[in-house]
Amino acid sequence: EVTDVNIGGTLNVLLAARELGVRRVVFASSSSVYGNTPKLPKVETMPIIALSPYAATKASGETYCTSFQTVYGLETVAFRYFNIYGPRQAPDSQYAAVIPMFVDAMLDGRAPTIHGDGLQTRDFTFVGDVVEVLVRAGTQPNPPLHALNVGGGKQRISILDLAQAIAKATGYEGEPVHTEARLGDVRDSLADTTALTEWLGFCPETPLDEGIARTVAATLESRKAPQAG
Repeated sequence: EVTDVNIGGTLNVLLAARELGVRRVVFASSSSVYGNTPKLPKVETMPIIALSPYAATKASGETYCTSFQTVYGLETVAFRYFNIYGPRQAPDSQYAAVIPMFVDAMLDGRAPTIHGDGLQTRDFTFVGDVVEVLVRAGTQPNPPLHALNVGGGKQRISILDLAQAIAKATGYEGEPVHTEARLGDVRDSLADTTALTEWLGFCPETPLDEGIARTVAATLESRKAPQAG
């Protein structure tokens, strides 16, 4: 399924864009393509080490974008996203990210679940900053042939410390529950955003505490809203 959607679907978009004369396609790749290389921060020149089928399909999508730009002249931009989060992110889907899951659980008084020891680290990126990147990417001239990192790029935080930060923001006083680590999970992640800043003149800048506070506030507001039906 992941191959059909992420490779086949990406190819369909590129073919349609070429046929209809679309000027530029922006592709959502992932920081997962770096695998578990211990070197931090992650720089775009590092080799791709896909530890999961998902990461492999994203790496393939990047290659398709480069080939369409080289062969057909279709402008493409590939962004390697680092853990995007923010208001209205679904906490209950199969692909739910850790921050909305933690926020939802703690607001309900439930213990958040951490996979493994919780010492794995991530570079979280606020969705508002990603929107700004995308808006600029639509018009900025001379898109690079290589993928670009989109991440906070300033600090990484362990999942344990993240849980504590969200507990403080929600008023939750319990302890997290630990389960087995997930196969293919990256241990540590931090973006080098130098190339992004050089091309766009902008990189994500919202502090994690501010982003968490805005996410919690938006979640509380959505719970007050009347439900359809």
